[in-house]
Amino acid sequence: MTDVTEETIALEQTEQSVQPSTRPQFGNRFLAAGDDVFQHNAWDNVEWDEVQEHAALEGVKKNSSVKMPEEEVARLEAEADQNWNRFYGIHQNRFFKDRHWLFTEFPELAPLKRAANVPERVLPDGETVKSMAEESASQVGSQRRTIFEIGCGVGNTVFPILKYSDEENLMVYASDFSRQAIDIMCESPEYDTKRCQAFVLDATADRWDVPFEENSIDIVVLIFVLSAIDPERMQHVLNQVARYLKPGGMVMLRDYGRYDLAQLRFKPGKCVKENFYVRGDGTLVYFFTQEDLRRLFTNAGLVEEQNIVDRRLQVNRGKLIKMYRVWVQVKFRKPID
Repeated sequence: MTDVTEETIALEQTEQSVQPSTRPQFGNRFLAAGDDVFQHNAWDNVEWDEVQEHAALEGVKKNSSVKMPEEEVARLEAEADQNWNRFYGIHQNRFFKDRHWLFTEFPELAPLKRAANVPERVLPDGETVKSMAEESASQVGSQRRTIFEIGCGVGNTVFPILKYSDEENLMVYASDFSRQAIDIMCESPEYDTKRCQAFVLDATADRWDVPFEENSIDIVVLIFVLSAIDPERMQHVLNQVARYLKPGGMVMLRDYGRYDLAQLRFKPGKCVKENFYVRGDGTLVYFFTQEDLRRLFTNAGLVEEQNIVDRRLQVNRGKLIKMYRVWVQVKFRKPID
């Protein structure tokens, strides 16, 4: 699966919640001995045995044995913006799906809602007071909440937040490396200029030109974005993220895990550097371990709150094919001094 189009389609069609207790569709689909693996399209938290782990390791060794020539790597870096613009120019927003699963994975992104029909509580002296729920709900309109997504694409994370939120003071900032993606997003009827501001940003740049101050963002979102950045520039990106987060703010990431199906399908000669590959359309992808992310985020001065691996077994019941997906998901918070 070296083409980003096929990979993204497969990903968006199967992404659901990691948490078994909160996942409505896949929460009870755990593969046990004697189960028919082709009974469902996907199974949750599938454990790998030593044989499978060894096979994955050998597969990566094989497809990493031949590195891409340096001059070819330099050409890809120079053409990175063209490749992403071409990708969005070809596909527009035809196959992208809104990531409603994000509200389950990251409840911090879920819209703040006003409570309806909350009765008043009457005290013994006859005075009426609001219930705690109503009192909290009355503050929704006055709260200022800022969300910043890096690598927003055509708005598949942003639009569900805007659609379901009635927060008057919500502001969602959205950036992408591709001018084409930002143009498509801004032309959507769902794009609300009162609550959203989208702009082009190269997150690897030494200095960021952004429409907000340092220490001002409540939540930063990175969804399958850090993996597209050269590993040598990842630390700089996260240092910048930490700079713009407000104390107590959180950064959330979901991305490709080591030995994911997409990594194992690469052919020799497509490896740029260790665990970093080029797809057929010229875009790049890295495959993380939990320790990779722990090191990057903690070096940026952030504190770990979640760091998990989601192993999913997907099956094609028609062709009797088994496909193992591996994703990583983390949450890190900026300390309050």
